[in-house]
Amino acid sequence: MERALRSFDVECEVLSGIRHRNPFKIISSCTSEDLKALVLEYMPNGILAKRLYSNEFFLDILQRLNILIDVASALEYLHFGYSIPIVHCDVKLSNVLLDQDMVGHLSDFGIAKLLGEEESMTQTLATVGYMASEYGREGRVSRAGDVYSYDIMLMEIFTKKKPTNKIFTEEMSLRHWVSDSFNRSIMEVVDNNLLTMEDALFLMREQCLSSILSLSMDCTRDLPHDRINIRNVKQTDGIFYEGDELETLG
Repeated sequence: MERALRSFDVECEVLSGIRHRNPFKIISSCTSEDLKALVLEYMPNGILAKRLYSNEFFLDILQRLNILIDVASALEYLHFGYSIPIVHCDVKLSNVLLDQDMVGHLSDFGIAKLLGEEESMTQTLATVGYMASEYGREGRVSRAGDVYSYDIMLMEIFTKKKPTNKIFTEEMSLRHWVSDSFNRSIMEVVDNNLLTMEDALFLMREQCLSSILSLSMDCTRDLPHDRINIRNVKQTDGIFYEGDELETLG
């Protein structure tokens, strides 16, 4: 109960000052002895994780990349555009919600941390599979930790494999699985719905997906200071988005 109250207070503090389209918008809050609730904007297309793994829907390359750019924009604002840098601490597909135009909104700030003047702080651990190694070792969070989680999410959205999938162990993580594919073929890891040999645009799609996934390798390095920051990630995602062939590849 005490932890839930702290989480509610943190989320109210963070969301009340946000002025950006991609983090989730808070409309109001309700507090009484029996209830503490946030009134949030309705997202008609639901949770990204459910949309990705549903048999009823299909997200093409362009849609997936657009959503990733939306999330990167949200993180860039939290890390660099807010009055105090904010670390989300739990970036994952189930915390991304989609509005009627399929714009991605980063939600659930229950364990977010205001960094203040410090570059890193000790904090509650994030979700297993998405958390950076320094989270697990020391419970220490930083903007670099959000970048790591973001790019695990990037791998998941293009491979359609959860980092907690039973095929992954301590010796073979989602990152290692994707990294190993560069020595053979990314067809071994990419979502089958995105890449087939019969596709007339196969080579173009393969090159595009290979470039996107190679970016994730630079963002999930073991040491936080070796990772590129979210601004550079967003710029690189934007280059993919603005490519001449991308709309065709979607």
